[in-house]
Amino acid sequence: MVVLSKFSSVVKTCKPPALFPAGAVPLIDLSKPDSKHLLVKACEEFGFFKVVNHGVPSDFISTLESEALRFFSSPLSEKLKAGPPDPFGYGNKNVGACGDIGWVEYILLSTRHPQLNFQKFSSIMGLSPENLRTAVNEYVTAVKRMACEILELLADGLKIHPRNVFSKLLMDEQSDSVFRLNHYPPCPELGKNLIGFGEHTDPQIISVLRSNNASGLQIALNDGSWMSVPPDQHSFFINVGDSLQVMANGRFKSVRHRVLSNSAKSRLSMIYFGGPPLSEKIAPLPSLMEAEQDSLYREFTWFEFKKSAFSSRLAVNRLVPFEKIAAS
Repeated sequence: MVVLSKFSSVVKTCKPPALFPAGAVPLIDLSKPDSKHLLVKACEEFGFFKVVNHGVPSDFISTLESEALRFFSSPLSEKLKAGPPDPFGYGNKNVGACGDIGWVEYILLSTRHPQLNFQKFSSIMGLSPENLRTAVNEYVTAVKRMACEILELLADGLKIHPRNVFSKLLMDEQSDSVFRLNHYPPCPELGKNLIGFGEHTDPQIISVLRSNNASGLQIALNDGSWMSVPPDQHSFFINVGDSLQVMANGRFKSVRHRVLSNSAKSRLSMIYFGGPPLSEKIAPLPSLMEAEQDSLYREFTWFEFKKSAFSSRLAVNRLVPFEKIAAS
């Protein structure tokens, strides 16, 4: 059975029997010949999975992670010099522009203009701008390559031509992709269920997450319960984004997720959000719709959807205004 959010209103719920064990996050080895089929099933049943043999060098990960931790361990007065996010920069507790509050601090960077804010961050961490720029660029380039490989394997599994129908949107020079570093400080005095980052879906095409060995991430199940995701610092976790759900006409699911604070230790996550160009039109692919099947969503540009998504609260189902049923 596909894992659906209780907020979903138009996606189909009739699916083949579940391929992956109940209560387990799908694990996919990208080096295996059958990975494309497993990726399709994971996107249908969960909209969330983790990958190994991903090809991202471990030194890229460790270098950027250590520099990020050095930044977040700086005094707040120093970190504030790199903010506020407008939209890029340093943020603290306020998640988005609509008043959502979480036990989190973060850095948000544009992957198209990575030089933004490097000077500020570097001066705080005692690095040259070039050193920080290199660390971010090496990591993001490797993760983006892996994201594109996954998207092309999905196209292969779906028998879509050309196979870069998804990945070309990330490879475009105007791709509106962003990179985010989230830090959740420990908070033993505030209890175990403090929200670090509230429930939401990711509006982009695909999200690639790497976190340290600290728990907190949860995904929503279709019965309204939350499943905790065991930490795994050697793998990458992948989220289907809202835009990919639309392009797959509801066949893939953009799973709702949240982060709870960890009372014992801090949690650091690094997320690449692969987005299309602002002018790109997003709509269900005709090749993925069965005979006489209707499109579940109206066509919209990424700019239109992004503007709507980021002007709403986190927990809102951001696709509702773009569903054909809602619009009719």
